[in-house]
Amino acid sequence: MTTSDFDRRMERAPYSTIWNLAWPQVVMMFFHFLIGFVDVWVAGRIGRETQACMGVMSQAMFFFMVVAIALANGSVAAISQSSGAGLPKRIKRFVGLGVGLGVVTGLAILIFGLWFDERFLNLLQIPPELMPIAGYLLEVSLYLMPAYYVFTITNAFFRAQKIVTLPLYSMILVTGVNTLGDLGLGLGLWGLPELGYKGIAWATFGSVVCGTIYNVVMLHRCGLLCAQCFAPWRWTRLALPYLIKVAWPAGLMQLVWHSAYMVLYAITASLPEGSVVAMAGMSAGVRVEAVLFLPAMAFNFTASILVGHYLGQDRRAEAKHVGYRIMAVGVAVISVFTALLWTVIGPVTAFIAPDPEVQAEAVNYLAWNMAAQPPMLAAMILGGAFTGAGATMYQAIIFGTSAWLVRLPLAYVLGHIVLRSSDGVWMAMFASVLVQCGTMFYFYQCKDWFRFTLRKNRRPA
Repeated sequence: MTTSDFDRRMERAPYSTIWNLAWPQVVMMFFHFLIGFVDVWVAGRIGRETQACMGVMSQAMFFFMVVAIALANGSVAAISQSSGAGLPKRIKRFVGLGVGLGVVTGLAILIFGLWFDERFLNLLQIPPELMPIAGYLLEVSLYLMPAYYVFTITNAFFRAQKIVTLPLYSMILVTGVNTLGDLGLGLGLWGLPELGYKGIAWATFGSVVCGTIYNVVMLHRCGLLCAQCFAPWRWTRLALPYLIKVAWPAGLMQLVWHSAYMVLYAITASLPEGSVVAMAGMSAGVRVEAVLFLPAMAFNFTASILVGHYLGQDRRAEAKHVGYRIMAVGVAVISVFTALLWTVIGPVTAFIAPDPEVQAEAVNYLAWNMAAQPPMLAAMILGGAFTGAGATMYQAIIFGTSAWLVRLPLAYVLGHIVLRSSDGVWMAMFASVLVQCGTMFYFYQCKDWFRFTLRKNRRPA
């Protein structure tokens, strides 16, 4: 679909066009969720040691992938704006630049990780009896980094040009290969060798490599990966600063937000009363809450795509308006989804947390956090709009301050001093979401976030 065809479709049926962009990404996020779910499920059948190490490795992988996520955000801003501006040559050059940076940074993480692996495991306080398992999982994960970086960044390339079905197909492929590998190599089904935790590690490796190969082939078939993509140094020298300017606040936001969650866990674990039940309830609640983040991330991606598209055409009013439209659709969808989930919250939490006390605490956690889903999604969608505009600095400031200056201090005061229970922590989480949403609205409505756009009149030559 050409840019003009897409614009005409948006004018005729804006909400159906937004939904057509969003739903494949909702499904894509569901398959992404299934990958982690199957890994943990199979690990639990191998042994508690493997399951414990899988949890630690999932946290470690987040830190290894921060640069990839940051580069993906930068690529979405640059390519969606270039697509809206009708500059195919610039799109190809940003694709080439992104692929090159993905390979280089992935290799750098691999080399640094192999050098730092023992120190890293010691920092995580891995018990000595788990070191062999954790060390093996970490090593295979590090070997995966170059492919995983390219996979993450190339998915962003497709989304930025409104090609949302190819990342979906890629994620289905990865999920399928990973599931078959986990069951076959991890548990020894279908006559395959039972490798245990090693099988899970190599299933992940093989699945992501398959997804990366698929993405690279499709990029080439779409004409987005060719000799033209690799620009001369004169162009790269001018384009690279913009990509970095968008990418580093996005990476910083991920680190700040994730580290705030780690501190929140520590505040919950040290509550004066009922800390063990609170921790278990929070862990169970987070697993249920993760399902609600699937549509949230999909609408976040959609806002990045469309806002970048309109800003590439220098249509500021339309860009701002489409952000509000996506927010309206997203909040309506998440409100219905949350209400339906709440009707079965008892059986769902009972399945995850059989212990009655933990189940009750999980329901208490979810009561506050599910109520916060509509304002949370509104903030995430407007944050996605900032990503499409290249204004990731605003996103980092708002999410960072709401976490570190509101959520954490309030959680400590309410949880440890005033209420002396988990209720104070859950209330602080709810309050911080309201502050975050209100601040995001203010910045979106009143601040000049358009100034971060890479417009035609200042594009690299």
